[in-house]
Formats: sequence, C-alpha cells, structure tokens
Amino acid sequence: MPMLLAMAVLQGCATPPASATSTTAEPITESDEPETRKRARIRLELASNYFEQGQTSVALDEIKQSLAADPTYGPAYVLRGLVYMRLNDARQAEDSFKRALQINPKDPDALHNFGWFACNQGRHTEAIQSFTQALSSPIYSGQAKTLMLKGTCELRMGRLPEAEGSFARSYELDPGNPYVGYNLASLLFRRNEDTRAQFIVRRVNNSELANAETLWLGIKVERRLRNNDAVKQLAQQLSRRYPQSREWAAYQRGSFDE
Repeated sequence: MPMLLAMAVLQGCATPPASATSTTAEPITESDEPETRKRARIRLELASNYFEQGQTSVALDEIKQSLAADPTYGPAYVLRGLVYMRLNDARQAEDSFKRALQINPKDPDALHNFGWFACNQGRHTEAIQSFTQALSSPIYSGQAKTLMLKGTCELRMGRLPEAEGSFARSYELDPGNPYVGYNLASLLFRRNEDTRAQFIVRRVNNSELANAETLWLGIKVERRLRNNDAVKQLAQQLSRRYPQSREWAAYQRGSFDE
C-alpha cells in the first residue's frame, strides 16, 4: 500500500527535536540546559520544521548550525540521517545514524530510524535487531511506530507470523493507523480469521483514508463471510472512486484471488 505506507512512515520517522531529551532517565529542564545545547536544540527545531515542509537544503543548513553549537547533540544526527534518506544518499544517511548511536547506543529514536534505513537497504536482519533494541527501552514513547515498521520489514522478509505479531501489537497501541489496520486485516484474512479481519478492515474503510486496496480487501472479506449487501456497497465505492484501478478490474473479472 504505497500511499498509506508513505503517510505512515512520514508520521513514524519524523523525530521532533522537542522529544530529544526523552531518551534520558531524567529530562533536562531549561535551568539545567547548557547554553550550547539550547542553541543546538533551537536550530534543530527550525531544521525539523523545514524538513517537514520539504525544504531539505534549508533543513541541512540548520542542522549544520545545530551541530556547530553542540557536536555531541545526537538528535541532530538523527534528523540529518532522515534528510539524507530523503535525498537517497545512503552513505551519508548511514554515517549520520551511526554517529547518533555512537553518542547514545540506546537512543530509541536513532535505533528506530536506523532500522528503517537498514530495512530499505535490504539489510533486514540488521533492521529487526535495531527495531528490537528500540522497543526494549522502557521510556520509549514511539513503540507503535517502531512495531509498524518492524512488521513492514518482516513482511518483506516473508516472515508472516512475526509480521502479524508486530502489526497486532502496533494496532493495540494505535488502532487508528490505517496502514497497520490494513496489513493486520490482510494477514488475518490469509489465515482465514475472517471475522477479526472484517472488524479491522471495516474500521479502515469507514475512515477518510480508505483506498482501492482497502476496499478490495473489504470486498474479499465480506464475500467470504457471505455478506452480499456489504460486498455490493463496497463494490459501488470502488467503482465510483477508483474506476481505473486494478482492483476494480479484478472485481469485474471475478478474480477474487488477486
């Protein structure tokens, strides 16, 4: 599901500088923060905003200013890695994430983002190890997003039971994520867990983020449960909203195994 994945990853990978102190046992308050760290943090906040707006060059310049103020500021290296990932510069991205992990090997944000980088490089085993390390942090608030990307990587490896477990745990933490919901429902459907798949995919299809793939999965689930009215309703949506889609073409052919 490229569109839902892109949206999910955008939300899942962005590391707000404001959370940079969340990986320490006790957050640094304003009175504790050295002036150099404060300047680095403010620069990184600007860089993060530019990154979210797609202004990568400006974001990189702000990251440079952040690191000039404090070369030991790990979150700046994490964001630099994300920028280089967007620019398809694998060498610089990996160097950035590894620098962040040299500063703090247990930083869950750095581990999460390096895991996604490694997964996209086809280094799946390394990616799973990194995700697992991130998830082991008792103070990490991003468990749902890491489980989502771990499940995605496990799908790419063909490890379906493990992927289902990751998506199921992510869904428990964030049931509103349509990408997680679709993948969990799809895996349940493959195992003939039709009633559970129905509950989850219906929730996705009742949201504004439903697309041709989620509607098609919904059709197949409802068809196997012999809910003909629901099949017709979903098919009407698919025809009206996505008349040129391969899913609508498959429905017209009666190719429900696609």
